[in-house]
Amino acid sequence: MRFSKRTEWNTDESDLALAHRERLASGLPIADLTASNPTRCGFAYPSNLLAPLSDSSALDYDPDPKGSLQARQAVCSYYRDIGVLVEPSQILLTTSTSEAYGYLLKLLCNPGDAILVPQPSYPLFDFLASSEVVRLIYVPLIYDFGWQLDLQGLRRKITSGTRAVVLVNPNNPTGHFIKKKEANELAEICREHDLALIVDEVFLDYKLTTSSLISDPGIVEDRTSFAARSLDIPVFIVSGISKICGLPQMKAAWILAIGPGTKNALERLEVLADIYLSMNAPIQRALPHWLDSRQEIQDQIRNRVLQNLSALDKILATQSSKLIANSPRDGGVLANRLEVEGGWYAVLRIPAIQPDIVTVHALLNSGVWVHPGYFFGMRESGWLVLSLLPRPDEFALGVELLMTYLHRNQESYHEQ
Repeated sequence: MRFSKRTEWNTDESDLALAHRERLASGLPIADLTASNPTRCGFAYPSNLLAPLSDSSALDYDPDPKGSLQARQAVCSYYRDIGVLVEPSQILLTTSTSEAYGYLLKLLCNPGDAILVPQPSYPLFDFLASSEVVRLIYVPLIYDFGWQLDLQGLRRKITSGTRAVVLVNPNNPTGHFIKKKEANELAEICREHDLALIVDEVFLDYKLTTSSLISDPGIVEDRTSFAARSLDIPVFIVSGISKICGLPQMKAAWILAIGPGTKNALERLEVLADIYLSMNAPIQRALPHWLDSRQEIQDQIRNRVLQNLSALDKILATQSSKLIANSPRDGGVLANRLEVEGGWYAVLRIPAIQPDIVTVHALLNSGVWVHPGYFFGMRESGWLVLSLLPRPDEFALGVELLMTYLHRNQESYHEQ
């Protein structure tokens, strides 16, 4: 049998995945600092969460390729709550943001065309692009007192085959927002080269804020939805309840189209959606209820993220103090936590004395499971990514084990 080149993926289990599976099978403890599914992190969900799925009106199947009007109105209400007025006609429902990306790549790109994606970023983009026979061109993000878009570097990557720029706002895993000034400059580049902008805002509601930040108009403006920014270019925003409601298993997302040319784009997207008709009636019936009750789970997630971030910073500070006292030559730094503005991940910069895959293997043997930075497109040494969702006791244990290993490994390196 011959297969298409778009599915020429390496499906072999990696050594790292095998080691993780074997440790789980052995029953040995693992502090999982990669957990990203809120339903498995000890949060309390409303007891009536599933009640809307029993609505008998869902037995009436009246397919609308864009999604039911009632469900799209619920999405409009969500945006109204965050200060943005949109119409149901601007929204097309999908089962996931991945499906939304698939539709948008079909809409915007011919086979062999390219999209630009800042990196570090979510590794799923590689699979989404190859499955649509689209080329991914990565543009490195810059870290200088916070993450920034390299707009000149992005401009240099544009060719005649470039069709769109993809952003994640806030980014996964760096947790940084695209600032107003960056967005305006990017819009100029898109107008100049006739590019569309795709913005993933699944983490938008998880801003890490304090009272001082909330009162700063500039910071508030820098952390708004792209739906609230008048950029005068075609913008396709993707989002969904996987993060907004902490319900990844319920499979409901959407595309919000704003800006010039998007009326025609939505007509074409509607035809694409009509080919698949993947949305089901019970989920659409339940969507208004889930969006209306999102605050309860969001508050729990935000509190957990802030609690774990605070614990991480305290452990890092304590370990650094011990290192200064015991080994002044090392400068007192085993790991730096990079600035994060939103989402539920933290990026650590660690000494680049060995490949991160070696570090992660060793950490797994020590009982803690973390993401290597290269998983998100960072360099192969010096980066770890931690989820801030785990239960606080598991998170603190995992970070302590991580720091103990880094300290021991640092000492071994200096003794060589």
